[in-house]
Amino acid sequence: MSDATVQQLGPGLWVIDHHFLGVPGVIASYLLAGDDGLTLIETGATSTLETLLAGIRAAGFTPDQITQIAVTHIHLDHAGASGVLLRQIPHAQLLVHPNGAQHMIDPSRLLASAARLYGDDMDRLWGEVIPVPADRVRVLQDGETFRAGGRELTALDTPGHANHHFAYYDAANGDVFTGDVGGVRLDRAPYVRPPTVPPEFDPAAWRASIARLRALRPRRLLPTHFGAYDDPDWHLDDLLYRLGEWVGWAEARLTDGADQEAALAELRERGDAEIMALDGGADLLKPYEIATAYAVSLAGLARYVRKRREAQAQSQA
Repeated sequence: MSDATVQQLGPGLWVIDHHFLGVPGVIASYLLAGDDGLTLIETGATSTLETLLAGIRAAGFTPDQITQIAVTHIHLDHAGASGVLLRQIPHAQLLVHPNGAQHMIDPSRLLASAARLYGDDMDRLWGEVIPVPADRVRVLQDGETFRAGGRELTALDTPGHANHHFAYYDAANGDVFTGDVGGVRLDRAPYVRPPTVPPEFDPAAWRASIARLRALRPRRLLPTHFGAYDDPDWHLDDLLYRLGEWVGWAEARLTDGADQEAALAELRERGDAEIMALDGGADLLKPYEIATAYAVSLAGLARYVRKRREAQAQSQA
């Protein structure tokens, strides 16, 4: 993985590496520059905000040139720094999914949910999270097109990972900024992992979102974790395959009363074995664990299995 903070991916487009937890190639922001100013896709966490700002400057700009910030969804590794960054750039707007807007304006429920997963690690991982003023929030709708750094982007409702998730499609260039619905793929490895986080993980909706992305026939996918990939069909195939494998494992393994510690060890062993089968896999273990922590993935899988069984029981009652 490169140690560089910023890399140009094409005319008016840069990827900025947050070096999250000191590890390169895990969390990205994308910077788009045009005659309408700068658009930032993803803020990352406040814990890495200074790295983001340094990356903007290294690309040849200043943060106050940003006119809008578009987040794919509101999870803290994607949107956690929004309030703090907008406080520093008082003229910029936040563009967000309808289901996520209120949680940016009042992040109390978002933070409570995250605290259940991360506990005492909240501050170390994410840093300060503050509300975004309501008048700074622009709610986008599915299919809405907006000007962004010299490009026209279309917001695509793409649930599955979260029900407040957009992918942003640049039809003219064939680029799709996939957030997490395009999976996690690090250091150009031939391996795409689904981040199956709670509380809204929904594999059926995710498969439909993958089909929607595929139907665009994109030239390139740009996931937040991490970088640009010009093999979209293979990438989506691998994501779809692994989504099915992990859900199948969860449905078979996570029975009522299952030992969660044993299940976590089994999921870790399974995932690590997949990575170790890759060339250079040993160097990828830590970055993939940071991007898709097994404990969080297991929590999402377990919640999905439990809710599915509850729904089946109710339908049979």
